[in-house]
Amino acid sequence: MNTRRNFIATVAGAIAASSTTGGFAAEPASKTKDAANVSLSGRNGPELGSLDAVVQKLKAGRDLPMSFLHRNHPDLTAWKAMGRAKMLDLLHYAPAKCDPQAEVISRRDYGDYIREEVRFNTTPVFRVPATVLIPKRAKRPAPAVVALHSHGGYYMWGREREVETSDAIHPSLKVIRDRGYSGKAYGIELVRRGYVVIAIDMFYWGERRVVLDDDPAEWKERRMDMSSERVKEFNNRSNRDEEIVAKILYCAGVSWVGIMAWDDIRTVDYLVTRPEVDPSRIACVGQSIGGLRSTYLAALDDRIKAAVVSSWMCSFPNQLARHIRGIGFTKIIPGMYHHMDHPDIASLAMPTPLMVINGAQDRLFELAGVHAAHEKIAQCYAKAGVPDHFKSIIEDAPHQFSAARQADAWAWFEKWV
Repeated sequence: MNTRRNFIATVAGAIAASSTTGGFAAEPASKTKDAANVSLSGRNGPELGSLDAVVQKLKAGRDLPMSFLHRNHPDLTAWKAMGRAKMLDLLHYAPAKCDPQAEVISRRDYGDYIREEVRFNTTPVFRVPATVLIPKRAKRPAPAVVALHSHGGYYMWGREREVETSDAIHPSLKVIRDRGYSGKAYGIELVRRGYVVIAIDMFYWGERRVVLDDDPAEWKERRMDMSSERVKEFNNRSNRDEEIVAKILYCAGVSWVGIMAWDDIRTVDYLVTRPEVDPSRIACVGQSIGGLRSTYLAALDDRIKAAVVSSWMCSFPNQLARHIRGIGFTKIIPGMYHHMDHPDIASLAMPTPLMVINGAQDRLFELAGVHAAHEKIAQCYAKAGVPDHFKSIIEDAPHQFSAARQADAWAWFEKWV
């Protein structure tokens, strides 16, 4: 356990030692006529006042030099190598590869599948908690899915929203699942379809959350009997402290998204060591920031043979002009967006089959930018000669990965994995 001061020092030191070189924003400020209480934090853009004209001139234009659609990139293989190299460089994080030293903490039989709680190293600094679901009746080696959990402004638990049974979750987490996933723990559905499923806690979530010395015991222990109000208090504090953690990471010379991306890549490293897994048949899927993670994992790792991105696709120029509160610290690659827009990054996955799902009622994203992003990815896949490898779904729905869209996703995996 750490005091706040010790936590800052510990994280900064650990990240610096391993480096070679938002999800949802806080709630809007309350409306008031007192000018002293008005700030940018409660606004969504383009209301930057005196800075708006400057920022709009600083941001990248539409003709990005490293987009696959640029006339200078006729060859897919060469473009991918260049684009990935640029992205990896701008993540400002290149952790040394290490032995995962995997350890099975527990193993439980759920009838038609086995559930393992596992710990393994993703870097010399990070040892991550994971849940692995193993189908009992699937032909071995089986296909596998990396399930990437959402942000949701909900930090107390992470991977549980994808893989935990309904009778074993806190009521507040059930609310998140009901709101964002049609009440489904989709990892359990996938394992029952014959896939090995792995889900880790993202940095700053679940077992990797920040716990301070003077925190109440129920926060430290994640007790199931704590009230939903107490969980909300923890989540609100964690939301506010994202800014502090982001500053620490940037000052240490790394990006938050770099940590996330490498943890997910190293999760695949571990997954392919499992005898139950067919290393040639691995997919990934995620909702919200899990969708962002799914985008990056498919973009950077050719071992991913199909990907589904739910509720996280947009054009950054549009977001900057209209919906900047949808971009949290966990989603910023400094310097990237003068080279490639977010849909260009997604296209680094080509020719990997990619399904992207967005809701027209999702207030995190500027809708014209969502359409522009989907259209750009479609154009990239067409230029690469594989237009049928991209599936775009923009439905009249909010920020969610509904049961109907989950069915579409699993059909996509059946087709390509």
